[in-house]
Amino acid sequence: MTSVHQALAPAPGVTTPGAGAARQVWRRLRRRPAALAAAAVLALLVLVAIAAPLLAHLAGQDPNAYHDDLVDSARGGVPAGSFGGISADHWLGVEPGTGRDLFTRLAYGARVSLLVAAGATFVNIGVGVLAGLAAALGNRFLDSAISWATDVMIALPTLVLGIALTAVVPPGFPRPLLLVLLIGLLGWGGTARIVRAQTLSLRELDFVAAARLSGNGALRVARRELLPSLAAPVITYAAILLPVNIVAEASLSFLGVGVKPPTPSWGQMLSTAQTWFLADPAYVLLPAGLLFVTVLAFTVLGDAVRTALDPREAGRLRVGTKKGGAK
Repeated sequence: MTSVHQALAPAPGVTTPGAGAARQVWRRLRRRPAALAAAAVLALLVLVAIAAPLLAHLAGQDPNAYHDDLVDSARGGVPAGSFGGISADHWLGVEPGTGRDLFTRLAYGARVSLLVAAGATFVNIGVGVLAGLAAALGNRFLDSAISWATDVMIALPTLVLGIALTAVVPPGFPRPLLLVLLIGLLGWGGTARIVRAQTLSLRELDFVAAARLSGNGALRVARRELLPSLAAPVITYAAILLPVNIVAEASLSFLGVGVKPPTPSWGQMLSTAQTWFLADPAYVLLPAGLLFVTVLAFTVLGDAVRTALDPREAGRLRVGTKKGGAK
């Protein structure tokens, strides 16, 4: 099976972002209906997350307002009415035990889950690129030190270490920011290893050697020559990391060390829904379904971006299309 590192291995003529290259990548993506569908799903989810306050206003609901009259206390707090309390006022029903509107809480939960995943990916990529470049362009001692640190970060049990670190953080520290830093700073090892491998290959090419022989320093060579060529694999790996980080945030929230109530997140909702699975299956299936769809869409789009940025894969796609048309 092809690993992530093999899939992102440097290839001659790899497409790098630019005006013409961006149009070429877009043309390749348009040939993949699954990628377009995944992009549409993600765009809708991002729109819902951004417009969560507006959607709550249109629904006439406060995501943190309790409605005791909407739950049946005689049955232990199960939502009154059919299908989890769905009504004209509560489009997806209400939360068991509290009666809080489920639609608005899911919308606000999308904000937390997507924002934490995007922020953690940004930190992950930023630290990983800097570490990988420093290892590849530095001396032997620096390369060995960073490579050792990279191996340690990859081997660390991120989830367990994240749970341990959240226990010593001051209570007033913003939990979304804490999750961004934890997931991002504990997961940069894979990015650093890929960037180091790519840089070691690129620095032997003529245009990089010419830049170094011209008297340019390591920083200038990295900024002007290496980073544009590294953009394609880094963008591809970022697309792969996003769904991983969404699952990491959901896992930490599920274990009770993520965002604190009343701030909603999909993982936190799944955690509180464990005791309601039989009594109110919708309360479990809705956040779980959204999490599944989001991760699947990011995975499909990430694979499509990898293919579009790799001219070898694009060439195979064109050959397959021509053969199909000939038949």
